[in-house]
Amino acid sequence: MNNRICKLFKISYPIVQGGMVWTSGWKLASAVSNAGGLGLIGAGSMHPETFELHLQKCQAATTKPFGVNVPLLYPEMERIIALILKYKIPIVFTSAGNPATYTQQLKSAGCTVVHVVSSVKFAQKAEACGVDAVVAEGFEAGGHNGREETTTFTLIPAVSKAVDVPVLAAGGIATGAGILAAMALGAEGVQMGSRFAVTHEASSHAEYKKKVVEAGEGSTVLTLKELTPVRLLKSPFYQAIQEAYASGASVEELRLLLGKGRAKKGIFEGDWEAGEFEIGQAAQLIDSIEDVATVVQQLILDYKQALKRLQDL
Repeated sequence: MNNRICKLFKISYPIVQGGMVWTSGWKLASAVSNAGGLGLIGAGSMHPETFELHLQKCQAATTKPFGVNVPLLYPEMERIIALILKYKIPIVFTSAGNPATYTQQLKSAGCTVVHVVSSVKFAQKAEACGVDAVVAEGFEAGGHNGREETTTFTLIPAVSKAVDVPVLAAGGIATGAGILAAMALGAEGVQMGSRFAVTHEASSHAEYKKKVVEAGEGSTVLTLKELTPVRLLKSPFYQAIQEAYASGASVEELRLLLGKGRAKKGIFEGDWEAGEFEIGQAAQLIDSIEDVATVVQQLILDYKQALKRLQDL
């Protein structure tokens, strides 16, 4: 493939691994880049010292382009940005905040900047700020999500029509056929989180991976919209949330119930009782834990087979 996304990132396949908290360390990012996609280190769950270590290890593990994902509401953003510039990281994905804050500073340093959006309005705002591409993430995605609940199949054509920069599709995509569908709707590549969260190289806990593989239809739900919407597996913690809603809990009571560190407990520590098991609806499409190279090869094979099916029609 040789479209605008492949040229922009200098990659073989227009497949980007999502920069997920507690999952996307240097092992996962370098493995995806080495397999021909674009790996991202997820800075959202890292202190600056840890982030720097992952940058160093990733640069040692791959000669291919890789990037970082930075939630803009992160409390130590200035130090994170300084490290990105220090190590000359070529590609930066920003999310969860105003793209105007750092886009021009990063671009002035030679970085390619991509912003994650959940609506046409935010896509246009990101383009006006000078980003090089946008990730249009639909309601099906795991982790923190947009409040609009716009599905990927609706969001992608709407965003692709509204902006001139290349669009990456995200949310509910875990197969090669899904990649083809996203491209048919106007995307030039995809960002995949859930599929790469359940690989051997992902830093997520073995129990987390096991629960995702066991998940079936209807196993995930978007909740806590009063705080920051998040898609979770229906775990004991999710049941506690439901009980709180049923008892008429206030926003402050929900905030106290959520507390701190729930994502770490679930994703990194595998605590099924007390943790958030963040994952997308695509969990029901994932039935095995594989290494990254195998996943990428299967995605490309599935893409080609899906394309041939359509051509045969």
